[in-house]
Amino acid sequence: MGDLSIKVGKNVVMGENVTIESNVMIGDNVIIGNYVVIKKNTIIGNNVKIGDLVVLGKEPASNKKMARKPNTKLPPLEIKDGVTIGCNTVIYYGVVLHEDVLVGDISSIREDVVVGESSIIGRNVMVEPATTIGRKVTIQTGCYITANMIIEDEVFIGPCCSSANDKYMGMGNFQHKGPIIKRGAKIGNNATLLPGITIGEKAIVGAGAVITRDVAPNKTVVGNPGRPLG
Repeated sequence: MGDLSIKVGKNVVMGENVTIESNVMIGDNVIIGNYVVIKKNTIIGNNVKIGDLVVLGKEPASNKKMARKPNTKLPPLEIKDGVTIGCNTVIYYGVVLHEDVLVGDISSIREDVVVGESSIIGRNVMVEPATTIGRKVTIQTGCYITANMIIEDEVFIGPCCSSANDKYMGMGNFQHKGPIIKRGAKIGNNATLLPGITIGEKAIVGAGAVITRDVAPNKTVVGNPGRPLG
């Protein structure tokens, strides 16, 4: 590693064919798997574990059709102490993963996302840009977390849930606004959350429900469209 702009701490273990670009900082006791790519300016804390075939700090791409162009003025990817990142995962620049976050295999976290302390991003989860995820959140396998979404602390989202932020599906006349899930709410398997709705604190959304309007705190809703239980 001849690039003097790369700073590597003590007891760092690297697998085969690791690529590290300029101005990367890596803390102590970090384990980096095989064929990992760490893009420029990425910051990695202490005691971080990175699986095989991971890309960290990726820049987003766009084409002429995209109405929302990627933000090119974001800070670098920052991975705090004790984070674990699974194999084949791609994390973009402008992301902050706070302490003790676990990201499962084959997941992707787009730019301008914050994930709070001790949260779990499950296997094959997609997190879109400009989304905030709180502390001790669990997002299970195969979920789609749309852009411009807010997930508060201690939320549980079951497998294969989907969310949306564009009410008119690409017509360009609606400000993108993802769902807001308040503290302690629980979302069942395969539920669908439509744009702009709010799930209240400690509310429960049943498996397979389609949520088209706000859910009050402490209420349980089921069905399509979602209606209060009882």
